[in-house]
Amino acid sequence: MDILKALGINEENSGASTGTRWLQPQEKNILEVHSPVDGSLLATVNQATEDEYQQCLDSAVQAFKQWRQVPPPRRGEIVRQIGEALRAKKEPLGALVSLEMGKSLQEGFGEVQEMIDICDFAVGQSRQLYGFTMATERVEHRLYEQYHPLGVVGIITAFNFPVAVWSWNATLAAVCGDVCVWKPSSKTPLTAIGVQHILADIIRDNDLPEGLFNLVIGSGKTIGNQLLKDPRIPLISLTGSTGVGRYGAETVAKRFGRTILELGGNNAIIVTPSSNLKLAVPAIVFSAVGTTGQRCTTTRRLIVHEDIYDQVKEALATAYKTLKIGSPLKEENHVGPLIDQDAVATYLTALGEIKAQGGSILCGGDVLQGEGYESGCYVTPVIAEVENSYPIVQEETFAPILYLIRYNGSVENAIAMQNDVMQGLSSSIFTDNLREAELFLSATGSDCGIANVNIGTSGAEIGGAFGGEKETGGGRESGSDAWKGYMRRQTNTINYGTTLPLAQGIKFDI
Repeated sequence: MDILKALGINEENSGASTGTRWLQPQEKNILEVHSPVDGSLLATVNQATEDEYQQCLDSAVQAFKQWRQVPPPRRGEIVRQIGEALRAKKEPLGALVSLEMGKSLQEGFGEVQEMIDICDFAVGQSRQLYGFTMATERVEHRLYEQYHPLGVVGIITAFNFPVAVWSWNATLAAVCGDVCVWKPSSKTPLTAIGVQHILADIIRDNDLPEGLFNLVIGSGKTIGNQLLKDPRIPLISLTGSTGVGRYGAETVAKRFGRTILELGGNNAIIVTPSSNLKLAVPAIVFSAVGTTGQRCTTTRRLIVHEDIYDQVKEALATAYKTLKIGSPLKEENHVGPLIDQDAVATYLTALGEIKAQGGSILCGGDVLQGEGYESGCYVTPVIAEVENSYPIVQEETFAPILYLIRYNGSVENAIAMQNDVMQGLSSSIFTDNLREAELFLSATGSDCGIANVNIGTSGAEIGGAFGGEKETGGGRESGSDAWKGYMRRQTNTINYGTTLPLAQGIKFDI
């Protein structure tokens, strides 16, 4: 296949690399990678064993000793080259994202563009790894803080954004002076291999240390656990379910390591009577069905005032009828497949729970069969009328299921309903009322890490810090000052005088 060849991917691939060197596992542990688009076998990967993991970590530890001494702007130049290489490979890599994960071709290209954008951001950041000078109470002293490289950063990514989330972490970590070990999802390893081949050329051309960017493909029970428990890794960035994140956080905390957690999202959009429905409806539909409901920022709950409830319900039902479901490689289609049969089973289980708990299905709920749907992973997006208190609504189901919920009274009631779940990633309100918008963004408003007005819950830009609260994990990645998470902060005091005054006016005479 031309897409695979363009990225250096073979029929059989090694599952471990220290940069330019691909390790050959002695044991055969073959992972078959099938496309959710048509069920076809794309390639195989011989997964890494503990031995290959140890080789990669040893290489990373040695590389860090060199890389931390490279001036940050020079590190930024390397990241700039990565961005240029991604520009050159945007088409095949974006197409592979679509083919391997199942998101639309436009979203696949958009994901690679996001990688390019974060490279540009990180290049600028490489000249702004700033500390602060603080006022000191002591004469002839200077008090300040600075940031130093942290070490080896472990990056565990999920299938739904198989390459973009790696770039959020790896590019910032690189300009901060860190080295990376990447464990991609076993559902989407080929895109990771393609990225590693792109990086290899840059490593060679710049005579960079082996171990700067490492790739280790394997199961969570083997490779994932090794990363979480390894004391040589001071920081783990983990994207996944809340359950996986809870285990990861507990495991890393036992060795006093740090975590950046990007976990579940049970995101809501509030629609008030003053909203512009011509703006709201398309945003709701995209946020609910984009990536077939497999974004952590997907809209799961739609909280609509009773005065416009029926109007919104009818508009959405009409819009859902126009959705085109089919191969994501065809640009005219809006909705592609779920990632695999397990995801389909989860979708069907959720529909059963909706009915059992008292909800009703307004539209959707089918698994599509026949020509064009050979993989068995295509489903019709669902709108369901429910109560926010239903147990199934309180959970995050990674599928295109939109819960339609009625509220009455003031916007405070809607905000309370929105916040009444354990997750706290993304949120949105559609309103033309200034008071409602400002209240939503205030300390008594949305309790999520992301709060939007008159746009949907998905589609965050790389310039802002990305992450959420509560069971979403509390981590922050990408823009703003998220770079600080990849560095160690140091407070420094310099006495340039000839006396030794102590803080708090303490006297110590000898």
